Amino acid sequence: MKTKDELIDDLLTLAFAEDVGDGDHTTLSTIPAEEKGRQQLIVKEEGILAGVDIARKVFEKFDPSLKMTVMIEDGAHVKPGDIAFVVEGSVRSLLQTERVMLNIMQRMSGIATTTARYQKELEGLKTKVLDTRKTTPGMRLLEKEAVKIGGGENHRIGLFDMILIKDNHVDFAGGIDKAVAAAKDYCKAKGKDLKIEVEVRDTDEIKQALAAGVDRIMLDNFTPERTREAVELIDGQCEIESSGGITLDTLRQYGECGVDFISVGALTHSVKGLDMSFKAC
Repeated sequence: MKTKDELIDDLLTLAFAEDVGDGDHTTLSTIPAEEKGRQQLIVKEEGILAGVDIARKVFEKFDPSLKMTVMIEDGAHVKPGDIAFVVEGSVRSLLQTERVMLNIMQRMSGIATTTARYQKELEGLKTKVLDTRKTTPGMRLLEKEAVKIGGGENHRIGLFDMILIKDNHVDFAGGIDKAVAAAKDYCKAKGKDLKIEVEVRDTDEIKQALAAGVDRIMLDNFTPERTREAVELIDGQCEIESSGGITLDTLRQYGECGVDFISVGALTHSVKGLDMSFKAC
């Protein structure tokens, strides 16, 4: 299994392959090879900055001679006109890395900003907002890192780091008890220490999950009223996650029910990027 750094390097390789191809012919034809210059990342919209560390990897991968000076770090609240960093060196390199860097910075900052907005709605409560696997293919690690920068928490990274028994698994396995028992046997046989979470649809399934001894119960598409009843029934026996159709407007209602986590696909699947530009200075 590849490491996080290896996966990010693979992503950047693909990003340059699809953007630069066999060469940025506009830049190569108009800018002398020896030309040096500086460009600065200008924030154009209020939000949470994210992706500075990845931007550094972008520049280092394409041209290690580029020098990056950071003024604002990941996680900072930014406003229009703020200068996040300055990069100097080969103008050809600056122009060819611009779009890859901006695509990453804008998306990560948009996700961090959205996450911070959701988490603020839960201020004063124990509840934390979680991301999901509804991410851009290939960019999951960056998008989940942006969620953390914005103050949220990561659910599982993929299918490999947690057992999440959803309704289809339950139905195919023949019930929650059988599915959980099989998952525990599998982990023991494979020597894996994985948390087991079960998605439930009603009170009866909650009781089955508790009897099976799971680490977390996901309340799928419960109303706030049913969620409050479920929290009372579970009574601290395991972690509780609310999921399904929860919006910024209804988020706090669910948090006030006493759940530990609320998973929100909207943190990553339809987020708007934070506006910024990379201009000569």
